[in-house]
Amino acid sequence: MTSRTLVQLLRRSTLRSLLPAAAAAASAMSILSTAGVSAQSTVTHSSGRQPTIVLVHGAWADASSWDGVIKRLQDDGYSVIALANPLRSVGSDSAYVASVLDTIPGPLVLVGHSYGGMVITNAAALTKNKSSIQALVYVAAFIPEVGETAAQLVTHTAPGQPGSSHIVPPGTPGVPANLTARPFPPFGPMDLDFYINADAYSDIFAADVPPATQRLMAATQRPFTLRAFTDTSAAATWKTIPSWSLVATRDNALGTANSAFMAQRTISEGNGHVTEVKASHAVLVSHPDVVEDLVNSATRSLVAATR
Repeated sequence: MTSRTLVQLLRRSTLRSLLPAAAAAASAMSILSTAGVSAQSTVTHSSGRQPTIVLVHGAWADASSWDGVIKRLQDDGYSVIALANPLRSVGSDSAYVASVLDTIPGPLVLVGHSYGGMVITNAAALTKNKSSIQALVYVAAFIPEVGETAAQLVTHTAPGQPGSSHIVPPGTPGVPANLTARPFPPFGPMDLDFYINADAYSDIFAADVPPATQRLMAATQRPFTLRAFTDTSAAATWKTIPSWSLVATRDNALGTANSAFMAQRTISEGNGHVTEVKASHAVLVSHPDVVEDLVNSATRSLVAATR
């Protein structure tokens, strides 16, 4: 399945089977987050001020998915901000995150999970504080080249091949869909939110998370729009900013092979560092200590480079 086929399936199935229902139920609404998780503390070392760690979640999660990581990083003495990613489009989401970065003084380390990788890559190019960004950290995340989309990257490895994504959009021939599309106002062809079906959430997203937590995550998942899935990246800042990538070897959302492809590209085309861990796509929930270690590796390397 190519990325174009994937997008066509998403559009066709939704227009055929869901828009009439949406017209009958005109109360369908876009789900937008209005608040993030923020915790501030300033720590000064002899080598200078510690960077602020900015965490950006991805699709089918929210800022609370960073809770375990936040606690550990705060205990390490960092100032941490976990933003509420709107999940509307690459352009608008990146502009929003960049506007927040504009207000944060001092050095910055940007950390993105899943689609959050698309956002931090582009926000780093948009913020007025470009020179303050010391590192990009990708946690089971998209790491795009200029002109690439999430749809392209998630189908880099063909469905059914080892390490491919388990996502199946509505309308895929011969295969039951595991995503549900819900139109939202003004009900244009791109005004579609996608959710992971509850019975597929564990396999796709969070297989190594305790069942009770899986159920909470599935019930509170933030939807991902078709526009966000198909918007192109306008930047590839990982080529010029040092990056650290975490590849989850049981990632059935992004697809482990797709994640590894993007991560290895940061080594060959940028100043990238790659770590692997046996974990699901929700590695930030199941292994927050590994994410903490990755952030600390980034900051230690940056300090060492300035000596």
